Amino acid sequence: MTDITRRNFLRACISAAALAGLPPSMRDVLAAAQEIPANNANGSIKDVEHVVILMLENRSFDHYFGTMRGVRGFGDRFPIPLASGKPVWFESDGDREVPPFHLDMKRMNALKVDTTSHEFADTQAAWNQGRFGFWPKFKIDMINNQATGHSMGYYTRTEIPFQFALADAFTICDNHHCSVLSGTDPNRIFFWSGSNSDPARREKGLNQTPETSEPNNLRSWVAGNWPDPGYAYLGDGFDWPTIPDVLQEADVSWRIYQDPNDNWEGAMHGGLAFNSFRNSKKGSPIYEQGMSDWSLTDLATHVKDGTLPQVSWVVPSQAQSEHSGGSSPLSGAKYTAQVLKALVSNPEVWSKTALFITFDENDGYFDHIPPPAVPSFNPDGSLAGAASLDVKGMYFEAPNFDPYLDLLRERTLGEMGMEDLMPTDNIYLDPRDKESGLVRPYGMGPRVPMYVVSPWSKGGWVSSEVFDHSSVGQFLEKRFGVTVSAISPWNRAVAGDLTSAFDFASPNDPIVPQLPETKHALNIEAIQIAMPPAAPPASPQAFTQERGTRPSRPTPYELDVTSQLDDNSKVTLRFANTGQQGVVFHVYDRLHLDRIPRRYTVEAGKTLADTAWNTADDGGAYDLDVYCPNGFLRTFKGNVKQAGVAALITQVAYDVKGGAVRAKLRNLGTAPVEVRIVANAYRKDGPWVVPVAPQATVEQSWKVSDSGNWYDFTISAPGLERRFAGRMENGDNLISDPAMGTS
Repeated sequence: MTDITRRNFLRACISAAALAGLPPSMRDVLAAAQEIPANNANGSIKDVEHVVILMLENRSFDHYFGTMRGVRGFGDRFPIPLASGKPVWFESDGDREVPPFHLDMKRMNALKVDTTSHEFADTQAAWNQGRFGFWPKFKIDMINNQATGHSMGYYTRTEIPFQFALADAFTICDNHHCSVLSGTDPNRIFFWSGSNSDPARREKGLNQTPETSEPNNLRSWVAGNWPDPGYAYLGDGFDWPTIPDVLQEADVSWRIYQDPNDNWEGAMHGGLAFNSFRNSKKGSPIYEQGMSDWSLTDLATHVKDGTLPQVSWVVPSQAQSEHSGGSSPLSGAKYTAQVLKALVSNPEVWSKTALFITFDENDGYFDHIPPPAVPSFNPDGSLAGAASLDVKGMYFEAPNFDPYLDLLRERTLGEMGMEDLMPTDNIYLDPRDKESGLVRPYGMGPRVPMYVVSPWSKGGWVSSEVFDHSSVGQFLEKRFGVTVSAISPWNRAVAGDLTSAFDFASPNDPIVPQLPETKHALNIEAIQIAMPPAAPPASPQAFTQERGTRPSRPTPYELDVTSQLDDNSKVTLRFANTGQQGVVFHVYDRLHLDRIPRRYTVEAGKTLADTAWNTADDGGAYDLDVYCPNGFLRTFKGNVKQAGVAALITQVAYDVKGGAVRAKLRNLGTAPVEVRIVANAYRKDGPWVVPVAPQATVEQSWKVSDSGNWYDFTISAPGLERRFAGRMENGDNLISDPAMGTS
């Protein structure tokens, strides 16, 4: 397709009415963003000559996109179970269940809803070591200091049309997590450096402390004007190299576009926690490129004159940050559109630019996916799980006192007139959250949106590989040949480098829908403020997801879980990862949902086995669910006391070349076994009854190409039930789960 043909075709996809409703500036942005072809000189990541990074504030994935078609949202067929046995949606405020509810801008102040608590203590308590259950109980309204339930609120296309349109136009990552179970500073420090805690201490296998890490907001908050008289800092500065330090050392050009006196008192700038920034002198690269005033006007100028650095961070102000309460989705959309407008003003530059737009953390907003994390500690001090690599040093050890309490009182809530909300002792763990002691995993945290906006990611794709704030750093490593040494081996094993969200080989074919205008944001915000406060309804309301699929990028996963039963009432699970990226398996014991879920980190090419489930106290019964990324599920249910049940071995295998999934059934016993197999989704044939003779092996296979390689089957025999569901990867672009959002 020629450039002229492509341009005419894309213009024809936008109705005249839609174009007429846009201001001329936005119309130009849309035309440029859709019509400019990608640089395709190498057909690889080398075609990216500029990386621009915009981190906004405090939104979870479900809060924004739980209703969007084709992403893992409210239509997720496999939500984890709560201790009550109900799905994860039925969170409690301590008195009543508060499932997700619509932040309806027609009925309430939905767009300027107050922020909720989002520090280490309340996030640990809400996450509950992976058990969830009491999200609205711990995520309280910070202004009124009480549980309101609006942490369970979500938007639809009506409230955030720009955000939906941006995702529909480019690529949305639905498995992107913040990196720390905490707030702004901890995650922005991680984002700017690759770690939130001292890498040298981690390498020694030592737990982190408040002095060696950033569990709560402290070090990036500043007082004073820049450059005269300069900033006053809190807490000791960190000394490991930031990503700007790494780029500078490698002679990769970079700049931070910000107003140093309108960056939410420094909180938007994770580099301010580091001595290399704090001690920088006028004329030095860090001072000139990372501490000085560089506006969006400067960004636009540098784009137009071809002097845009190879790597740029864009730091919004509080009002533009999209933070609940202090900003709004409309203000954030308007700011994002301004950044995009600047970038597409020069087609030559935009054709070589990748724009990453994400959020530092989730505020207090609920997300239903259990974050990948290292194993928690059980109350007896044992690990609830295991890892194929050393994860010592990946934990925070909360002290019995807070060495920075007075500083926090003065600089955070104190300046907002809310000193009474500050606790008087340990601020790292909620006093009601004591079950597994003072040592807690640092992260990952809940999912946050990540848009990949570029000429190589147009077309409304979803990328479901696990990413976190280390992923942008890993992308920079791959593109510019640098090493961000602070990124931990565990994060590298589990989080991808974002390259799978791009199509560098053939990027210039997708059709991109138009983006709505944002010029009326302030007027709409004013109307919203006058409406009743956001609150969950008295009676729970239905929450649903749009029907339909979206094109889906391949993921690097090829996983398997098998079970083994023995005569001593024990169940062994074996976790195998034959894919290209590490993964965390989450195991929930449905007979003991009060227990901490067990987590197993298995690197690519590795296996782990654990004999952790003794069924003696349950009369031989067991019921285990295993969850992994992108709808992978394995369930193991039965009773080891059933005669002959241990003789049947079930295994699932992929026939990638043949486009089929196979179930292998082995009967090690002396009596025949009749196995029944049922398709739970994607197909209407079956069930299949398969006799397996003693000492025999039987295989049953099914083509999965008609369902986009998605499958879901249950195998049952006397005393035994196994379910296997997921997507068989073949390295090609596929579709999102066609069974999501259909109920």
